[in-house]
Amino acid sequence: MAVNQIPVTVRGAEMLKEELQRLRSVDRPNIIQAIAEARAQGDLSENAEYESAKERQSFIEGRIAELESKLSNLQIIDPSTLNADGRVVFGATVNIEDLDSGENKTYQIVGEDEADIKGGKISVGSPIARALIGKSEGDIAEVAAPGGIKEYEVLKVIYQ
Repeated sequence: MAVNQIPVTVRGAEMLKEELQRLRSVDRPNIIQAIAEARAQGDLSENAEYESAKERQSFIEGRIAELESKLSNLQIIDPSTLNADGRVVFGATVNIEDLDSGENKTYQIVGEDEADIKGGKISVGSPIARALIGKSEGDIAEVAAPGGIKEYEVLKVIYQ
């Protein structure tokens, strides 16, 4: 993987493309209309609607540029095509057991933009994902947590 490439799952790439499409086709035209309406109100020096719309436009244009850059550097990884010999890799879904509490958790290791802890998706850069990468079923992953070292046993690795 080249230094500037951003790993992402197929679904993550779709989400980024959908957001870019929405920003270009819905949000950008709406904010242009809002700016035109605010300008029509006259004096721009004390026009809060105009200032707010200009700030929103700046945010939208910045996000569009960011997404275009990311999309040009994506490395799309389809977990269902991986053959990592049972090891935890980017895109894999991992069932783990917290060895202190006995609690089982299942996470998919995804790109930064896709991470959603409530949805069971953790960023590849998170401490727990970094500890799990390269492990296989039966291995113990140690994660430095604020309360000390947490140990997790890898119960199952799934590529889906």
